[in-house]
Amino acid sequence: MSEIPAKATESKDPLDGARAEAADDAVAHVRPGEPPSGDAMWQSSPPGSIYDYIKVASFSIGPDGLVEQWSLRAEQLFGIPAEHAVGMDPIEAFIDPDLRAQGQRKMAEILDGREWTGVVPFRVPPSAADGECGREGLAEVYVMPTRTEEGEKGAVCIVVDVRTLRSIETDLAASQAIFGQSPFGFVLIDPDLRVRRVNYRFASLFGGSPDDHRGKGVHDYLPRPEAERVTATLRRVLETGDSITDMHVTGFLPGSDERRHWSINLYRVRSGSGRPIGIAWLGTDITARRAAAREAAAARRNLALLNEAGARIGNSLDLETTARELLDVVVPGFCDLATVDLYQGLLAGDETPPGLADGSAELRRVAFASAVSDAPFIGSGDPVSVGAVHHYPFNSPCADALRTARPQYIPAEEGSLVQSTLAVPMVAHDTVVGLAQFARTKGSEPFGDRDRDLAVELAARAAVCIDNARLYRREHERALILQRSLLPPGDPVASGLDIACRYLPGNSSADRPSEVGGDWFDVIELPGHRTALVVGDVMGRGLRAAVAMGELRSAVRTLALLDLEPAEVLSALDEIARGLGAPGGVQQATRAARRPREADLSEVYLATCVYAVYDSVTRRCTFANAGHLPPVLVEPGEDALMLDVPPGMPLGVGGEPFEEVEVELPEGALLALYTDGLVESRDHPLDEGLQAFVGALTDPSAPLEDVCDHVLTTLDTHHGEDDIALLMARVQGLPADSVGDWTLPREPRSVGRAREYARGQLLSWDLEPLVDTTELLVSELVTNALRYGEGDIRLRLLLDRTLVCEVWDSGLVQPRRRRARDTDEGGRGLQLVGLLSAAWGSRRTPRGKTVWFELPLPDGQNGMVDPAEALLSLF
Repeated sequence: MSEIPAKATESKDPLDGARAEAADDAVAHVRPGEPPSGDAMWQSSPPGSIYDYIKVASFSIGPDGLVEQWSLRAEQLFGIPAEHAVGMDPIEAFIDPDLRAQGQRKMAEILDGREWTGVVPFRVPPSAADGECGREGLAEVYVMPTRTEEGEKGAVCIVVDVRTLRSIETDLAASQAIFGQSPFGFVLIDPDLRVRRVNYRFASLFGGSPDDHRGKGVHDYLPRPEAERVTATLRRVLETGDSITDMHVTGFLPGSDERRHWSINLYRVRSGSGRPIGIAWLGTDITARRAAAREAAAARRNLALLNEAGARIGNSLDLETTARELLDVVVPGFCDLATVDLYQGLLAGDETPPGLADGSAELRRVAFASAVSDAPFIGSGDPVSVGAVHHYPFNSPCADALRTARPQYIPAEEGSLVQSTLAVPMVAHDTVVGLAQFARTKGSEPFGDRDRDLAVELAARAAVCIDNARLYRREHERALILQRSLLPPGDPVASGLDIACRYLPGNSSADRPSEVGGDWFDVIELPGHRTALVVGDVMGRGLRAAVAMGELRSAVRTLALLDLEPAEVLSALDEIARGLGAPGGVQQATRAARRPREADLSEVYLATCVYAVYDSVTRRCTFANAGHLPPVLVEPGEDALMLDVPPGMPLGVGGEPFEEVEVELPEGALLALYTDGLVESRDHPLDEGLQAFVGALTDPSAPLEDVCDHVLTTLDTHHGEDDIALLMARVQGLPADSVGDWTLPREPRSVGRAREYARGQLLSWDLEPLVDTTELLVSELVTNALRYGEGDIRLRLLLDRTLVCEVWDSGLVQPRRRRARDTDEGGRGLQLVGLLSAAWGSRRTPRGKTVWFELPLPDGQNGMVDPAEALLSLF
């Protein structure tokens, strides 16, 4: 075949580009690090080159218009072997008869030396594969004129099946659409990891035209560490063929300091024969998506932080503990360092914190937390330790935050590890209670507006809890004052009894604050050297329970002075308790007493109470119980035991009578009344606590104060959740020689005899200064018993800390003191008794009544009225 004319290479050959790409492809397939053998332009194309893909066929035509040479591809395309094709007239062999005349004219033009390109229909002779009719096709033919050595004209024909060309056109159009129209950055990278081709989207981002990027590497676009990571990934994709999806890459666009983020998809590109020819890179800018994701993550983090704050802050009613709970939430989840300062005035119990006008009031640092090992100091000036009292200068950001109730950013000091600080006032109910400071160290993201808003919300939640704790502390202190003011002052004193008592409020801690309870005890002296012992417990806790306890205690004292029987006292208390929780108070109790079965228990305070009356003369004690724990008795030489006193219903339930039990107490016996806080605990059953209490009373003969201390020490692990009231009494009966007791017949001369008995008894007691007064008053009482009473008369004198005189009779009519007119001959006896005695009164007995009066002993007779003067004052 003769040399191809120069003009042939200058013609618009559709295969020129394919040839150039094939040459480039051949160069590209030299393995990295392997030196090329000779000039790269003369390297052999490996199998699977572009020519294999296009399947180019060729043949030559001699001066006579017949086929001179026939290629193997021509055999495959036309189905005619070379031995048959050589010497054939191509027009006659392949062209349809209707087109042969036109074909002959074109052949003449070609042999005349003209180039020609066109689409020619052809017919393949029948074969076993195609059937008897053969097949037809279209071929694109490129004819180049040639000359033989003799100078004769011929031609070289290059033939391509049109179907293959159309497929190539479709693939090229698709490729062009991807590179030219894709909104995503598209890069084709060769096996040397150099850019072969980029689309306009990629070029518009990184500058220049698409051709300007040919030959560049990954390091030309990405920072070094990121470029090395991406390069390693590209090599792995090229070697393994494994695709990479949604690989995140970070870098910068030319001329911009803004960090950009891309999502990269990588896959290996192969030729038609399956040979790897590079890597396709499809990149999407996800900077906005990443920013939105960060926003969403920050919102989720903030929401989680707020949820955690709601769950963890305010579990205690202690101010310092609540402040520490706030810091436990924010460090390290929100900041690296944090402090809480509270107004010293609030901690001291003031209603309104001082110094709000200028923000310079004294504060106490109550909490500090740090997530860094070498915790730096927050703020300016001298360091402030936890517990220290300090104040902020007027012109400081912290004082400004306190003054305006608005958060302030605090500038970072030069050389400080802290790079960002927020000073946030703690505001509750429009009142600033303190200041919280949050700081982030260098390397952390500085505080932004969203962080500021979150800090304000966290500080506000803690402030409300702190304010609640402050209010609780104030109410708790008031309730304690009220409660303790209602307990017996000092050491109670009783006739014939040695008394010791203890009251312990429930243990309080940061996790379990203690409220004021309704436990109480009382020792009430009754006429006739008798003593009422009371222990009660209002169910519930808090100020209302303490108030209810006070009302019940006052009611008990009032009822006790009426000298009612223990069961009657509890019945009256039951009616009162049913009205304590209602707006009508005691009036409600009266209505509830009329319809006990209809009383609404939600409107009453339930309480338990044991009421005992001890008579020092007889050493007998009468008990009545309203749902309370049983008294414990320890007789000399015996083990402690719980008295079998019917418990009855608690006060406030109503409708059930109370029973009485009378027990004779031997000299030296020990009686213990207590509330359930001493024996009951959530850690063990009640029976176990009761047995522990009974077992602790092992030495009743020890001093009573020591016995109380021993009991509380022994039961220390068994109590603490509730208040404890413990009342212990050792029996010391009135000696027989301190009692004078006589029975007088119902006759006038008994008055004189009573005076004689009284005089003789007082002289035997060395109480001569009291003889005249006692004789006069005894005469008045015995005279009244004869005039208004019934049955025999009994006179009894009792000597203990005072002198008591009692006159008994069977009459039920109680004496009534009245003011006598000037013309009345009588009616002045009880007035005289009231003037001369320290106290007097009357009480009912099972068989009548008793009228009594009390005189102080001579050592304490200052202020006693002279009988003569008293008589003159009545007229």
